[in-house]
Amino acid sequence: MAVGLFDSGLGGLTVQQAVAARLPGVEFVYLGDNANAPYGVRPPEDILRLTRAGVERLWAEGCDLVVLACNTASAAALKTMQEAGLPEGKRVLGVFVPLIEALTERNWGDNSAPRQVSVQHVALFATPATVASRAFQRELAFRAIGVDVEAQPCGGLVDAIEQGDEILAETLVQAHVAALKRRMPKPEAAILGCTHYPLVEPAFRLALGPNVQVFSQAGLVAEALADYLDRHPEFGTNGPGATGGTTRFLTTGDPAEVSLRATQLLKQPIRFLAA
Repeated sequence: MAVGLFDSGLGGLTVQQAVAARLPGVEFVYLGDNANAPYGVRPPEDILRLTRAGVERLWAEGCDLVVLACNTASAAALKTMQEAGLPEGKRVLGVFVPLIEALTERNWGDNSAPRQVSVQHVALFATPATVASRAFQRELAFRAIGVDVEAQPCGGLVDAIEQGDEILAETLVQAHVAALKRRMPKPEAAILGCTHYPLVEPAFRLALGPNVQVFSQAGLVAEALADYLDRHPEFGTNGPGATGGTTRFLTTGDPAEVSLRATQLLKQPIRFLAA
C-alpha cells in the first residue's frame, strides 16, 4: 500500500524527499495540482474543493493514507474534511501539527493541556490563504499559552519559487521579513509555513539574522509520519505488486513542463506523469 502526498504544486517535493529518505521501505505517490496552483491566493471553498479532488485521486491510486504536503490545503481543507467524515479505512493528515509540536517542545502525539513554552515571540511566514485561516494560531493554542504570533502573508513568493526566479524570490523574502520586523522587531523563532519555503530557507535565515531559530517542515513531517506508521503499520505495508522505496509523481499540469521545473528546483531528475 502506498502513502499519498498531495500539494498544490512543487513545494511538497521538499516533504517527499524527506519522507522517502526517512522511510526507504515505503512506496509513495506524489500528486501536484499544478494546473490549479498556486492555492495561496484562492478562496477557502476553492481550496477545499481542489484538495478533496486531489485526495480522492490518491485514494484511487491505492493510497489509503494521504498527507497534505501543503500548508494552505492543511489550513483551509483538512479540518472540514475530517469533520465531514472520511470513508472507512481512509486517513488524511496535515503538516501543521508536527511543526507546532517541535516549536512547543512536545513529543509526537502529546495531547496534554496547553502550557507555557520557552519561545514567546514567533514570526509566521505563509501564503495569504494560510494566514487568513488562522489555523496555525488555532493549533498552537491547543498546545501552548502566552505565545505572541505575528503572521506575514508572503504574496508572490510561491510563484517566484515555482518559476525558478531566484533573484525575485530572494527579493520577496527580504521584503516580507522586513515588513514583519516592523511589527515584531525581535522574533525569537520563525516558522516557514509553506512547503515551498525550504527551497529559499537560506534567504530567510540571512534576512532574519543569526539569533532567530528557524523551523522548517520537511524533516519534522518525516519524523511524524514515521511515528504514525509505527503506530498504524497497516498504512505503510506494501501490497502485492508494490515496490517499496519508490515514488510515482503525478501532475494535473503538463507533465513535461512540470518535470523540467521540478528537476531544476531540486537539481535532480524527476519525471511526472499525467494524473
